[in-house]
Amino acid sequence: MNAADEPSLLADLGGPEGLDSCDLEDIVERIADKWVLQAGVERLLLLPPDHTRLYSQAGRITDSLWKLLSDRVAIDVMPALGTHHPMKPAQLRMMFGDAIPLERFIAHNWRDDLTPLGVIPGERLGELSGGQMNDPVEVAVNKRIVSGEYDLALSIGQVVPHEVIGFANHSKNVCIGCGGGGMLHQSHFLGAVCGIEQVLGVSDTPVRRLMNQGFYDFVRPKADVRFVLTVVEDKPTGPQLAAVTAGAGTACFDWAAALAGDRNLNHLDRPIDRAVVWLDPREFTSTWLGNKAIYRTRKAMADNGELIVLAPAVDTFGEDKTIDMLIRRHGYCGTPGTLAALESDPELAANLSAAAHLIHGSTEGRFNVTYCTGDGLSAEEIRSVGYEHRPVAEAMAAFGVSDSLADGWQDAPDGKPFYFIRNPALGLWTS
Repeated sequence: MNAADEPSLLADLGGPEGLDSCDLEDIVERIADKWVLQAGVERLLLLPPDHTRLYSQAGRITDSLWKLLSDRVAIDVMPALGTHHPMKPAQLRMMFGDAIPLERFIAHNWRDDLTPLGVIPGERLGELSGGQMNDPVEVAVNKRIVSGEYDLALSIGQVVPHEVIGFANHSKNVCIGCGGGGMLHQSHFLGAVCGIEQVLGVSDTPVRRLMNQGFYDFVRPKADVRFVLTVVEDKPTGPQLAAVTAGAGTACFDWAAALAGDRNLNHLDRPIDRAVVWLDPREFTSTWLGNKAIYRTRKAMADNGELIVLAPAVDTFGEDKTIDMLIRRHGYCGTPGTLAALESDPELAANLSAAAHLIHGSTEGRFNVTYCTGDGLSAEEIRSVGYEHRPVAEAMAAFGVSDSLADGWQDAPDGKPFYFIRNPALGLWTS
């Protein structure tokens, strides 16, 4: 049987109240028993997301696996950082609790800690991009995954609408989150070429096909990597774990993506003239991450509308120094401007993920974006990349934003309605 066709180990869907702590503990015990204890695994690598997926429940699952198995199995944890900054000790504790010793965490370095595994031919990328991209794609992942030092790797994370690939996680968590520049840059640019509004919330996209090919053709033959996937629903009472599935093939992802398409897509009865989006300071410290406020709302925004992004902790543009420099150099100038910059700037051409981000972070002039920051990025810096600026404290007071403000339509003190979103990473909004 082809590894991609392997049936799922489990697919557990909660009721109206979701899956509670006891349900989750039972699910984790089943995974640990079947895949680890019965299989005689002695060395286990866990690949959860970082704190930018704080509500994925991956932190709880990682913590539970450690508590269940660490007295019998040697376990390391390598957060799937992609290009993000390594997690600080306080972030590790916030995400994963206090049980796992800090020395058991490994920081993935996407530029250096890699083993090249093979190349997807340029002809294949040409097929996927409709002839707009034709370069071969190198598949490389963190050397620890394919070194043979682990008997099993469990990739843990949330399936949710995503701007580059359609729905996040599964093979993306390994090939991008624990991968290297070739796949990272070209997959992001492939998503931009396909068009963000045609990709968002679609499970079978060209980027997903590229990622699955990279994983099943090159990674899976070298290492036993399996998936534990969650679906989290944003309820009025807060994020709620709706489902957990686990498998080695694509069936677990397909099941989770269908469910996330139902639970995480918010269909509005009219376009949003004015949206206010809060960026949790524990998750969002850069526009590279915070621009989820733009990606996830753009299909709902009215022409000439205004998107107001409350970003108290955003203090940089890119998570990587080179990418940060390229964002500052070119700004969010739209597709034509970015494509022109690619022709004239070799550094941008060598970092296609940055070019893709510049395209994704632009509204193409259709609606306006106001970033509201604290001490991290100045008004001058924000305006230099193409956004408007407002001090975050002033904007929060103007819209009456507090911990008790619920998602949805609100009346502002100025008498004009706005639509409030507390966490853009948990959904996709469309009109």
